[in-house]
Amino acid sequence: MPRLDKQTKERIKRLDHKDLQDIVISLASKEKMVYNYILLNYLDKESGEQDLFEATKADLEIIFRKRHKGFSEELQIANMLGACIKRINEFTKISKNKVLEAELLLYILQVPFSLPTNMFGTCFTQYDTKVAMIVKRLITIVTKKLHEDYKIEYEDKINEYLQILHRTSNHIDTVYNLPGKI
Repeated sequence: MPRLDKQTKERIKRLDHKDLQDIVISLASKEKMVYNYILLNYLDKESGEQDLFEATKADLEIIFRKRHKGFSEELQIANMLGACIKRINEFTKISKNKVLEAELLLYILQVPFSLPTNMFGTCFTQYDTKVAMIVKRLITIVTKKLHEDYKIEYEDKINEYLQILHRTSNHIDTVYNLPGKI
């Protein structure tokens, strides 16, 4: 993404209102992220963020159902989780709401933790590592970015995930470096 220097900013500020409208309409019609940003911050401030959250969850559902590349089920799920994280990152670029980001992370973590725990600890360490990285991101958000009250809300679920990971995949550095509990 290019940085705007002072001269470019001044030139943009001198554009007339009609030109600015044309630019915004053109960008919003071509880029989904620009459209969502305008919708969230200017057109629908009250429910835009919740609508974007629900749309992101719907996109995640589609990603869950899609068949992903991979030799084994573990690798397929790891690739699916990677696609989910990519979609969540798009959401977080537009919405800075950390509570909703934590909810989306919990939403995708339901998939690997609803499967048998013997899928962890296999020779397909990409799966374990990907799940551990998502749990680590969730821990960071809950402990450092959110108010203490949210920690109480998420603590049991995160500790359950940590217990499963440490029991099955503690030989992987990413899992080993995770706390025992929050």
